[in-house]
Amino acid sequence: MRGDGIRARKALGQNFLTDRSVLSRIAALVSAGTGERVLEIGPGKGALTSYLAEQAGRLVAVELDDRLVPLLRGSFADNPRVTIIEGDILDLDIRETLARYGTPPWKVAANLPYNISTPVLFRLLDVRDLFTRLVLMLQKEVGDRLAAGPGGKEYGVLSVLFQLHFDVTRELLVRPGSFHPVPKVDSVVLSFVPLAQPRVDVGDEDYFRRVVKASFAMRRKTLWNCLKGGALGVPTDGIRDALARCGIDEGRRGETLSLQEFALLTKGLLAAGGTLPPRAP
Repeated sequence: MRGDGIRARKALGQNFLTDRSVLSRIAALVSAGTGERVLEIGPGKGALTSYLAEQAGRLVAVELDDRLVPLLRGSFADNPRVTIIEGDILDLDIRETLARYGTPPWKVAANLPYNISTPVLFRLLDVRDLFTRLVLMLQKEVGDRLAAGPGGKEYGVLSVLFQLHFDVTRELLVRPGSFHPVPKVDSVVLSFVPLAQPRVDVGDEDYFRRVVKASFAMRRKTLWNCLKGGALGVPTDGIRDALARCGIDEGRRGETLSLQEFALLTKGLLAAGGTLPPRAP
């Protein structure tokens, strides 16, 4: 698709992947065999789409840039297994959209711009039951967070919530020269395989998320200081008692807690009467 005259839009965080060796490796990681269904988020000019279209039984690609949609539709007009949707993945009802093109399971392939990577990740997390595998390219900083273990500065909300539901594997590092225009940072490809059941029993997942987010809200503060301002529905003495019963020192920081400890803390706070604030009407 060279010579199309379409330049990357900085406002959309566009950097088009052009390295064929990387493209082929990503397609191999997706491994969409005959009859399998794939959702591609942000196909751009269709470089990866071309590889996926050769494999997948059904390929649905969602592109926000209205300049690229006609290009993509023209390129794949002769392939009835490929559907190009113009739209914002953050505005689409993913479950409803995919239901029009086939029943689950699906796989996901995406090169996510930094400015939308976190909200897209949470959207995918919430419909994880639709998928058997996600292969996502992210800026290295975000990828490091997703794969991080307790104790490091990269470990945070994304690490805990995704590792609760997925096996997360770092597959390959992608240098800036693999893109046009050339970004200033490295990227990384991660694969996510959903677990049949959460890695640990957290009691109430909505409340678990609130506890985890509260624990990382002020990274330099102690766990006690974070939790008491976390709108957890538990009085301060109840939070202190829950920490003590769980054997978790209130002077620790959230980044030191394992997934298992977060689950234990959540159950302890729930037992102390923890509730979520009422949702806005």
